[in-house]
Amino acid sequence: MAPRPEWSGEHQGAKGAGCCLRWVVLLLGIGGTAEGVSCPQGCTCEYLAVNCTGKGLAEFPATIPLDTRQLILAQNQLSYLPSVELNFLSDLIYLDCSGNALGQDLDFTFVSIIKLVYLDLSFNNLTLITFGTFSQLGSLVVLKLSDNPGLVEIEKDSFANNTWLRHLDVSRCSLTFIDAITLRDLPNLRSLGLSGNPWFCNCSFMELCSFIKESGITIPDSDNVTCYSPAFVHDLKMLEEAQEQLNYKCFIHFDDQDYLFLGLVGFCIFSAGTVFAWLLGVCAVVYEFLTATGDDEDEEDWDE
Repeated sequence: MAPRPEWSGEHQGAKGAGCCLRWVVLLLGIGGTAEGVSCPQGCTCEYLAVNCTGKGLAEFPATIPLDTRQLILAQNQLSYLPSVELNFLSDLIYLDCSGNALGQDLDFTFVSIIKLVYLDLSFNNLTLITFGTFSQLGSLVVLKLSDNPGLVEIEKDSFANNTWLRHLDVSRCSLTFIDAITLRDLPNLRSLGLSGNPWFCNCSFMELCSFIKESGITIPDSDNVTCYSPAFVHDLKMLEEAQEQLNYKCFIHFDDQDYLFLGLVGFCIFSAGTVFAWLLGVCAVVYEFLTATGDDEDEEDWDE
């Protein structure tokens, strides 16, 4: 028996209504999920990005979406980065914490955000960089540490695990020395900011200057990369004028005190040699005299 036309139309209408109902439920579900994604109060949240610039934050913001890939916390009052909350953001690739009050030990703060490519810690109160500070950030390409006036030391192996680093900026800090080995650990480094530091340009600085020139690393604002001490290279460009002075001072030139010292050493050696030769001569004369006296006595005894 052929189906009734009215029944077929009703069946198709019901089927279409069911399909539409499923789409409505799906859209409502998506909307509910989108509404359920939290955003820190006062911050701006877009797709995979959270921007909390200049919001006066004194603490790390809560309710950051876990799939965030770009997090900007610039120009706030943060003095501490909680490693637990921060490391929930395992997909983070861009982190800007510039213009805060970070100054505590940052060792092992960035343990789980191993995908991080860009990190800006400029304009903070950092004092020391050690191996543990960035050792877990093996994908890091850009690291900005400039304008940390309390930063006085970067330990020798601090960047040993950051072999992909291409841009490093330590301008306008309080650094006096960087070991050349620290930079040799960075085979992909292309840009190095050094200006505005009170560099102590002694003879050991020659290795660093030579490495920078041989590697072809770009030094932004190179005219302001100057030596602060010793006095004979004060305010001289570290990679040009100061290097010439160091070459002259460390490998060629002797000052008046050096010449005086060498003269005294030479005089002492000459005097010691003269005295020693005189003593040898006296000993030889005495020996000959004693030998001759002994021979005369033997002859007299023989004659008797």
